[in-house]
Amino acid sequence: MATVETSSKAAAVNPLKMSQPLGAAYAFLGMNRCMPVMHGSQGCTSFGLVLLVRHFREAIPLQTTAMNEVSSILGGMENIEKAVLNIRLRAKPDLIAICSTGLTETKGDDVNAYLKLIRQKHPDLADTALTYVSTPDYTGAFQDGWAGAVEALIRALGEPQPGMQRRTNQVNLLAGCHLTPADIEELRDIVQSFGLEPIVLPDVSGSLDGHLPDNFSPTSMGGTTLADMRALGASIVSIAIGEQMRASAQAVEELSGVPYVVFDRLTGLQANDRFLAYLEYVSGRPIPERYRRQRSQLQDAMLDGHFFFGGVKVAIGAEPDLLLALSAWLTEMGCEIGCAVTTTTSPMLEGVPTAKVVIGDLEDLEQGARRISAGLLVTHSHGRQAAERLHIPFHRAGLPMFDRLGAGHCLSVGYRGTRGLIFEIGNLLLAQGHAHTPDDWQLPQSTRDALALATSVQGESS
Repeated sequence: MATVETSSKAAAVNPLKMSQPLGAAYAFLGMNRCMPVMHGSQGCTSFGLVLLVRHFREAIPLQTTAMNEVSSILGGMENIEKAVLNIRLRAKPDLIAICSTGLTETKGDDVNAYLKLIRQKHPDLADTALTYVSTPDYTGAFQDGWAGAVEALIRALGEPQPGMQRRTNQVNLLAGCHLTPADIEELRDIVQSFGLEPIVLPDVSGSLDGHLPDNFSPTSMGGTTLADMRALGASIVSIAIGEQMRASAQAVEELSGVPYVVFDRLTGLQANDRFLAYLEYVSGRPIPERYRRQRSQLQDAMLDGHFFFGGVKVAIGAEPDLLLALSAWLTEMGCEIGCAVTTTTSPMLEGVPTAKVVIGDLEDLEQGARRISAGLLVTHSHGRQAAERLHIPFHRAGLPMFDRLGAGHCLSVGYRGTRGLIFEIGNLLLAQGHAHTPDDWQLPQSTRDALALATSVQGESS
C-alpha cells in the first residue's frame, strides 16, 4: 500500500495539475447544446480556452462573466445577469452551466442566490436550464472540478420525473475525466453489445470527437441531452468509471434509488474481465464472441511485449484515476513504478502499486525519475522537456496533449485499448533499448547454486 505525501515546496515548479474551473468547464462540454461560463476575469477563461483548443484542435464554446476590479469588490450578480441574458439571446443554448474561479470564491459570491433572483426578474429564462458549481482554483485540481460539475448537473437536472418507470435495459455510464472521447465511444459500444442502452454522463464522445457539423452552432454540439438527464432515475444501475465518479453515482442513488457500482480502472486484462463479467450479469446475455477474440489478442500482445516492459522503472505523473489505471497496468506488464506524482487527494492513491505517491509538480517527477534511473516517463505534454533532459522514452497521457495530433482519439480502455497501449509504449521501449543478453535476467541464486552443484557432480562422475 502506497503512502501519500504532499510536496512541501514554497511554490510549484512547472506545475503538473490544472485547475478545478477548467475541469468543470470540460465536464460541461459533454452536455448537448450547452454554454459553459467561468465566473471570473476574462484571463481565467482565455487561459482555459487556449488549453482546450490546443488539445482538441476544435472550436471550444466557453464564456466569461468578465469580472473587473469594481465587480470583484461589490459582487458579481450584475455580471452574471448580463452574461446569462446575452448568451441566451445570441447562442440560444439548452443549458448555461456556470463554474466559479478563485477570484469570485475569495469574494464569496452566492451564485445560487443570484440565479434565483435572475429567474424571478426574467421569466423568459424558463426555457433555459441553469446550473452552478463551486470550483475554487486555489484548492483541488482538474479531476475535482470535473467530479463536482457532474454531481452538480445531477442534483440540478436529474430529479426523478412523476410516474417514471424503470427501464430494464437502461444503465447510467458515469465517465471520469481521464477517459478520452475514444474511450467513451468504446465503452458505449461494449455496453450496447450486451443489449443495454447507456446514458453517458458527461458524453464528450459526442461533442469533442472532432466531427465536422453540417451547420455552425455557438454551443456544444452533441453530448448528454437534458432529456437524458431527466431519465437517469429510470436506469437499473449506475456504472461509475473512476473513483472520482462515486459521489455522482451516490447522488443518483439518493435522488432516484438507482444502485451503483464503481470500476476503478478499465485498462488491463483482469480489469476488463471484471467489467464484461458484470455486464453479462446485469444483462443476462453471454459475452459476445468478438470480445473473447479481443481478449485472446490482448493475451498474445502481452506475451509479445513483456520482454520489453519487464524490469523497466517508470516515473508517472497524472490525475489520481489515470495514475492508478496506468500504473496498475504497467505493473502487470512487469514494470516497476519507481516514482508516482499526482495532483490532488483521492482514496485510490493508496492502491497505486508503489511505495510513495507525491502530490506535487513536474519538478518532483523529473527529480524522482532521475533518482531511480527511470527508463520511461509518462505524463502530459508538459513533461516533454524533462524527458529530453533525462534522455528516456516519453509517453504522453492525459490532458493537455498539444504536441501530437488525435489527442481525443487515443484509446486506452477495453481489450483493444490495452492492446494498443502495449504496442505504443512497447515500441518506444524497443526503439530506446539495448540488445538484451542473458545477464539482463539473472537466474535466482538458488537456481544458480543448483546448476553449479549439478555441473560439479557431472564433472566428478566423468
